[in-house]
Amino acid sequence: MEDVLRPIAVLGGSVVVALVLVRLADRTLLRVDAAHPETPLWGLLRRCRIPLQVTLCAALLRGAYDETGLRTVEEHEAGIGQTLSLVLIAATAWLAIRAAAAIVESSYSRYAASARDAARLRRVRTQVTLIQRVVTAVVTVVAAASMLLTFPEMRTVGTSMLASAGLLGIVAGIAAQSTLGNLFAGLQIAFGDMVRIGDTVVVDGEWGTVEEITLTFLTVRTWDERRITMPVSYFTGKPFENWSRGGAQMTGTVFFHLDHSAPVEKMRQHLLEVLQECPDWDGRAWSLVVTDTTPSTILVRALVTARDADAIWAVRCEVRERMLEWLRTEHAYALPRISTAPAELDRPPGAGRLRD
Repeated sequence: MEDVLRPIAVLGGSVVVALVLVRLADRTLLRVDAAHPETPLWGLLRRCRIPLQVTLCAALLRGAYDETGLRTVEEHEAGIGQTLSLVLIAATAWLAIRAAAAIVESSYSRYAASARDAARLRRVRTQVTLIQRVVTAVVTVVAAASMLLTFPEMRTVGTSMLASAGLLGIVAGIAAQSTLGNLFAGLQIAFGDMVRIGDTVVVDGEWGTVEEITLTFLTVRTWDERRITMPVSYFTGKPFENWSRGGAQMTGTVFFHLDHSAPVEKMRQHLLEVLQECPDWDGRAWSLVVTDTTPSTILVRALVTARDADAIWAVRCEVRERMLEWLRTEHAYALPRISTAPAELDRPPGAGRLRD
């Protein structure tokens, strides 16, 4: 009877103790979260329930599995211990990543709740996102290395490999030159405030919004919902336009090619009326001037302002549509025309005749 109850007590007891401890920790976090709703950390830490259960269960089983007295366990003691060690390392890494993500997200949420500067908020968001990715990468690498070192063969090989570490480092550096360049470029973008998540940029002639920044690549969402994925080293080695840098406010222009008889002063007055009815115009500035002329037309430029790139696009489109409609209905003569009638040339007497 003891041969049956002992393994059940050891194995079942380890699982039950792990579940009870996790349940108590979850209830404690729930109460603390209810008592301090201004701090989202406690609620976010509850996401660590599953990795915490796996970690505690693996740790308890790792310490008590050899007390079961089972013949199978005694015959495969080294293999079972090795497996439980690997599970424990992986679960610990999983728990560390979840906890770090909760802390980072909580810090960003508290900062976002009190921040008023949108540009600075995007900068902090970019930094915490990349910091979280760095932490995840470091924990994963350390966990993988720890799992490999649990194998005796790997420890022996590792000792012999130290002698050739310099040569291997040079070879790896040459082979991973592009990857390492992107990695350091990602860190430079995160802490150099060159480009941030949510910034409006123009790269390779494409206008869009930065949607994601990782340690190696950056994703730009264009106005027509396409995604452009580029290496982060592009933004450290080539010029690009960042329309959100130094503030989101923007100035836009609308050009009209009109006849020389166009009523410029009336156009100026009507432009102001259009802008006053446009909800996207921020009221900072506006103007309408003749910037160029040709033998058949004049070039009229309307200047408008708005709070950001999306708003300036809407203002420019509305000004263009309403001004053209007003010119077509009220001053059709101002629109450019192409003359197809033959011209009557006044020639001086005797012109065009051949001399004797």
